[in-house]
Amino acid sequence: MKDALGSVGSVLVLGGSSEIGVAIAGVLAAPRSATVILAGRNGERLASAARGVATAGAGRVETLDFDALQTSTHDDVIEQAAALAGGDLDVIVVAFGLLGDQARDEAGGTGALDVATVNYVGAVSAGLASARVLRRQGHGTIVALSSVAGERVRRANFVYGSSKAGMDTFFQGLSDSLVATGVSVLVVRPGFVVGRMTEGMRPAPMATTPEAVAAATLSGLQSGRSIVWVPGQLRLVMAVMRHLPRVVWRKVPS
Repeated sequence: MKDALGSVGSVLVLGGSSEIGVAIAGVLAAPRSATVILAGRNGERLASAARGVATAGAGRVETLDFDALQTSTHDDVIEQAAALAGGDLDVIVVAFGLLGDQARDEAGGTGALDVATVNYVGAVSAGLASARVLRRQGHGTIVALSSVAGERVRRANFVYGSSKAGMDTFFQGLSDSLVATGVSVLVVRPGFVVGRMTEGMRPAPMATTPEAVAAATLSGLQSGRSIVWVPGQLRLVMAVMRHLPRVVWRKVPS
C-alpha cells in the first residue's frame, strides 16, 4: 500500500530483466525499501537485474518465471507475485517486448509474428491479468511501457511500431475501463532508448536512457498522469508528425 507521500511498498516487473523495468523498480523501491518481484525468463540477466534492484534500494527482491508467450500462465504468475508481496501489489510494470529486425522479418520466418505476439498479445494477456488482481485489491497502478514508434508507424519499423500502437491503445482502453475502481494505468512512451535492446543502432534524435525513463515514470506516477512522453518534447514533435500527409511521412528518414 502506498504511504501518505505516495511511496510504494511493492513493485512487480513483468519482463524482469528489462533495463527500463529494472530502472523503474529501483527508483520506486528506494524511498521505502520496497519489495520488488522480477518476473522473467530465468537466467543470468534476471539474476543480474535482481542484484541491481537490491543495490538501488529494494528491501527484498524475489524472482519468478514468466514468459510473455505463455499467456495461460500469466494469471498464476501475477497471483504468485501478489502472495510474495504479502497480498498487495502497488505497481505492476509491463516491461517486456521485442524489437525484431524489420528487413529480416519481412523476408520470412517467424520473427514478425514473434514481435506481434509478445508486444501485443502478451501485453493484452498480462494487462488484463494485472487489472484483475489490482481491481480485487481496490488500488494499484499498471505502468505500460509503450513507445513513440507506435504513435505513427514508420516504414522502417512498421512491424514493431504497429505492435506498440496496438499495445498503447489497449492500455488506454484498459485505463478507461478502470475508472472509479481505485486502479489506474500509466502509459509511458519513450523515444529511442540507448541500451541493450538498441545496441549497435544509430541513436535517433532526442534519444533517452533507461534512467531518464524511470525518472519520468516516477514523476508521472506522483502527478497522477495517464500518459508520459520521454523526453517530454516528443509530445510536441509527434503532434506535428501525426498530421503529415502519408506521401510526406513515407520519406521520413529511418
